[in-house]
Amino acid sequence: MGGKKLQNQTILITGGTGSWGRALVARLLEEEPKEIRIFSRNESLQVEMKQEFHHNPKLTFIIGDIRDKHEIMQACQQVDYIYHLAALKHVPICEQQPDSAMKTNVLGTQHVIQAAIKHHVKKMIYVSTDKATHPSSTYGMTKALGEKLVVHANLRETSTRFVCVRSGNVLGSTGSVVPIFKQRIENGLDISLTDTRMSRFFLTIDDAITLLLKATEESRGGEVYVSKMPACSIQDLAHVLIDELATEPIQIHETGIRPGESLSEALISEFESVHSLNLDDYHYVILPPYAIEGLHEAYASCIPVDFHSYDSDHALMSKTAIKDMLQKGGFLQ
Repeated sequence: MGGKKLQNQTILITGGTGSWGRALVARLLEEEPKEIRIFSRNESLQVEMKQEFHHNPKLTFIIGDIRDKHEIMQACQQVDYIYHLAALKHVPICEQQPDSAMKTNVLGTQHVIQAAIKHHVKKMIYVSTDKATHPSSTYGMTKALGEKLVVHANLRETSTRFVCVRSGNVLGSTGSVVPIFKQRIENGLDISLTDTRMSRFFLTIDDAITLLLKATEESRGGEVYVSKMPACSIQDLAHVLIDELATEPIQIHETGIRPGESLSEALISEFESVHSLNLDDYHYVILPPYAIEGLHEAYASCIPVDFHSYDSDHALMSKTAIKDMLQKGGFLQ
């Protein structure tokens, strides 16, 4: 990013104590910002993170909940950029408590948008998920609504720009499949898999943060940025981890698909592919189906995509490629 855009800026990260937030903070500190505010609900994670960053004076920790409009309004004073990461993201939990998912992922996002507009924030970057593309779960539906709110906010009378990034599964993020499988293998326990046909998109945390910074630097407002990322069979992923890490025989047991879970994910739907463009070798951009001033013109030179939808069950990685990906992410040590 060359340090120009975020140098001496005040940045707010909602839900900043998770794996995305920590990696983002590490990268943002290289940009020499004025202040990074980490806004989240979990006190003990904030204490841990404070120690992890050696009590860096540029980091300010704020206990708060995006469900509380007053708290997020206060946290946004004099802020230049917002990274909105806070969400309820575990599919089974959102299925059991759809009201909570709605409050955090939809109303909470609306509160962040309102706070950004009120305090003349330059840009808000919303982190979405492939589960928002063809939502089969409460989580996916609430994140899809969040995307709609963020893109639509660019039609308001405001100088603030709003942009989405849509990501697959970040390798090794909190509570995700790789650390869970790895821990079971290391303890000599069998692995449970809901369905052996399941496939998912994966990217490394570094690629995820690069996507966020690209959106910060280049977006006009109203786009959804999507990384071109590999997909793999979860069963193949489990086999590679077993082959590489197991010291005794480990079995894979199929337990049956959970409520709201889908066999594959899509990063771009059939409806969206009509408005999707090749941005560069690593990214696509989805434009909204309605006009936002200057937006479509800005991408006039980009080539439209040549697919109907971008799904995780097409062109799956080989086991060798999965092994390389896990090695790069540091999961086979």
